[in-house]
Amino acid sequence: MSSEVQCCGQSLILRKLLSVLLLAIPSQPAPSKVSSFTMSSTNGENFGQAKETATVSPSLVAAPDKLSGNADTTGLPTGHKSIGVLRIEAIYNSLTTTSLTAILVCIFLVGYAYGLDATVRNVYTTYATASYQKHSLLATVNVLRTVFAAGAQFTSARLADGFGRVEVIGLAIVFYLVGSIVEATSTGVDSYAAGAVIWQVGMTSLQTMVTVLIGDLTSTRLRLFAVYIPNLHFAITTWVSGNITSTVLKDTTWQWGIGMWCIIITICVAPLVGALLFLDRRAQRISSQRSNAKRLSLVETFWRLDTIGLLLLIAIIALILTPFTIAGGIKTTWKTAHVIAPLVVGFVCIPLFVLWERRAPQPLVRLQDLKDRGVWSPIALSITTNFAYALQGNYLYTLLVIAFSFSVKAATRITSLYLFTSFVVGPFCGLFVYRSRHMKYLVVAGTVLYMVAFGLLIRYRGDSSSSSRSGVIGAEVLLGIGGGMFPYAALSSLQVALKHEQMAIMTGVFLASHSIGHALGASVSGAIWSQVLPSTLEEKLSFQSNATLPRLIYANPFAVAGHYPVGTPIREAINSSYRHVQLLLCVTGLCLCIPLVGFALCFRNPELTAAQTLAKEDDGDDSNLAHSPVDAERPLKI
Repeated sequence: MSSEVQCCGQSLILRKLLSVLLLAIPSQPAPSKVSSFTMSSTNGENFGQAKETATVSPSLVAAPDKLSGNADTTGLPTGHKSIGVLRIEAIYNSLTTTSLTAILVCIFLVGYAYGLDATVRNVYTTYATASYQKHSLLATVNVLRTVFAAGAQFTSARLADGFGRVEVIGLAIVFYLVGSIVEATSTGVDSYAAGAVIWQVGMTSLQTMVTVLIGDLTSTRLRLFAVYIPNLHFAITTWVSGNITSTVLKDTTWQWGIGMWCIIITICVAPLVGALLFLDRRAQRISSQRSNAKRLSLVETFWRLDTIGLLLLIAIIALILTPFTIAGGIKTTWKTAHVIAPLVVGFVCIPLFVLWERRAPQPLVRLQDLKDRGVWSPIALSITTNFAYALQGNYLYTLLVIAFSFSVKAATRITSLYLFTSFVVGPFCGLFVYRSRHMKYLVVAGTVLYMVAFGLLIRYRGDSSSSSRSGVIGAEVLLGIGGGMFPYAALSSLQVALKHEQMAIMTGVFLASHSIGHALGASVSGAIWSQVLPSTLEEKLSFQSNATLPRLIYANPFAVAGHYPVGTPIREAINSSYRHVQLLLCVTGLCLCIPLVGFALCFRNPELTAAQTLAKEDDGDDSNLAHSPVDAERPLKI
């Protein structure tokens, strides 16, 4: 018995000495040839864990998780790269200029397809609900779409790490097609609403995967230029979408206008999927990559995906986003239980999420990343930007037609100036960053221009004179220039600060923050509009005898205001009321621009390189850059 104890003690000492020696070994440079790796199939360690072979790159063998001493109660190893990340890294390391160009062209095609579809589908939705003669459910549908979109963004990103990018793109297309078919064949607003939600999940997941792929396959230096590629279509679709919808509705029905996208999106996505599959096969041949991993059990998949953390994050987004979206603009609902209760539960879930992530064996979000100003400042900037934009943009069309007396056609084009300008300026900003290798200066300058634009909107907020009209057009153009300089630069800055394993999920969180900011802006702008405008109209129109006129104007400003020509006392009172409300909206937006600039100043300003990320591969790595497995031997260095 004593000999057995002695033997066990010696074995334990030897294991400890071996572990100390392994930790003391310094990091070795990448081998001179492309590394190979195999997948372990024992002890559940087959979900992307690299196992050393004769020529394994050190960065493929993930270091133990040093985040917070997360207790592993599942028997699964922590801190290892997921299979989806390893597969896309193998593609990244075998990219050539030709293959990267082909991928970016395919991404442009996919972005053009779903971007144009989303633009024209909003018009078809109006005609669909009108044909059913039931509009009351439309607001609920929009709320559900917003919530499901936010949830789909980080859910699809997490699944992409666990199963692969191509697999999630395929799943997104299934949702996209099923949702479109349900919408096109719907016989009532209920079935149309169900189809709209399903389609939104597919479209948002596809959009997220495109953004994640750009982060996967481009260098930190090229990232900003590449991230604009799927959105370049806005420079065209902004002006031609109206012609497309009018032609479709003239020659056929809205059902076919939606249904035809089942064919179009399939054709446009096929080249991207084919290219990724081809590059995946080629990367396996080059690296001799072979996976003998056994299929994960449901329990292993549950813990690997951090399903509990994912559900908590979805609950936080849904419980906070839904009340803000529903209650915006309705004074009494803010005090009701169906608004207060979800908000309380949503905010209570936040500390629960933090506590879970600190102890989760495979955390969804690394808490130490959220402490990094290079991570939290872009997310905060995203929320603030969309919050401020929604304040001035949600009722801009009404202001242009009523207070500025623009025609419907001119007002429509002016409201599109932001998108057009930002996506024309954006690619040039990407080229500037490619040459300068720094992004912070661009972000700070963009936020300052954003603030100046809000100042112009306060100055020119409603007048039929030519100077006021030119002023509001100039303000929207300047707002678009600022919008082209920093929102996507914030996304790129976030991605380059993260390890590749965390890049996809944090990209999803960043994109979800867009929805949060927009919902906050819609809620606050709606509250200001509905609570201030009616009383202001009553005050400004008190000189005339028609007591119902203020309510009529508030309910249908386009129909009623047209009966009073510009220059008449009643029309001037109407215009003055709308100018007052716009003043409050833009002043609120201007106040938000102050922390916006502050968040921009918090950005890090690293020198961008040809690496996929600038984050260190592990806490013990003293290198200046963290890069993909054999970055030094990549054939493509741009």
